[in-house]
Amino acid sequence: AHAKFKGVKDGKNADYIPILATVPSELFAVVIATPEGKLYSTGDADHRFSIQSVSKPFTAALVMQQQGGPQVVKDKIGVEPTGLPFNSKLALEMYEARSVNPLVNAGAIAAVSLVKARSEKDRWRKVLGNLRDFAGGADLPLLKEVYRSEYETSWSNRAIANLLYNYERLYADPEETLRVYTRQCSVGVSTKELAMMGATLANRGVNPKTGKRLLDEGSVPELLAIMLTAGFYDESGEWSYGAGLPSKTGVGGGIVSVVPGRFAIAAFSPRLNEAGNSVRAMKAIRYIAGDLGVGIFGPNPD
Repeated sequence: AHAKFKGVKDGKNADYIPILATVPSELFAVVIATPEGKLYSTGDADHRFSIQSVSKPFTAALVMQQQGGPQVVKDKIGVEPTGLPFNSKLALEMYEARSVNPLVNAGAIAAVSLVKARSEKDRWRKVLGNLRDFAGGADLPLLKEVYRSEYETSWSNRAIANLLYNYERLYADPEETLRVYTRQCSVGVSTKELAMMGATLANRGVNPKTGKRLLDEGSVPELLAIMLTAGFYDESGEWSYGAGLPSKTGVGGGIVSVVPGRFAIAAFSPRLNEAGNSVRAMKAIRYIAGDLGVGIFGPNPD
């Protein structure tokens, strides 16, 4: 898959967050992680990039685990896909749930506000600690330059946070929540670490490396359902149709896909299509899913 798509030049780096435009666009990695903790990797698999929206399902998992299961997400955020861009403010006005689901910006900001914490510092400690736990105890860093670049230009997300607060669908101070959310998106992760995070979900909520349970087994199907229906934003239907795997994508160029009970596939490349999804990473994961016949609806080799 890596060799097949390494030469693809389609797409371009995200530039609405200025620092992302500076990431070398030729970086490309593909990794498979198994429930036993074995990694199969190729390309720039140790290069750390900003996790961005790929962080969202893992914070949703933290909220589920803190608050007794997936019902809190359904009640206080929502689970419907929007069919609109990930940063849409129109969706807040169109849908009664306002935040809609935890994998678009509005719902992800709401999820951060739902994390049980005594202070902003405690909220950030729990969010970061959870991401590190999913990555097998890796010391995931905050990429401070990414955080500064993103926070200084976060007018759209600030508007979303304030609208949610106005509609009583945000559960902590808007600016505090925005800061923690932006830090969450600015965490550095390698493709190997991202694959391990996905393998935790493939392993029914238990991290393959540490053996630590991070999500109750009964909550995993609901989280994977949200990933399947909303993990690719307004391309989620097309992704389900072609790859058939619960996945999450981010504008940093990373994508993680879960084959329930079997393994996870992670890929990274900064060049994005118009929907904000990595062109090479999409092609690689879909190729692997088709070649191995592991789509959850059955083999789809096309």
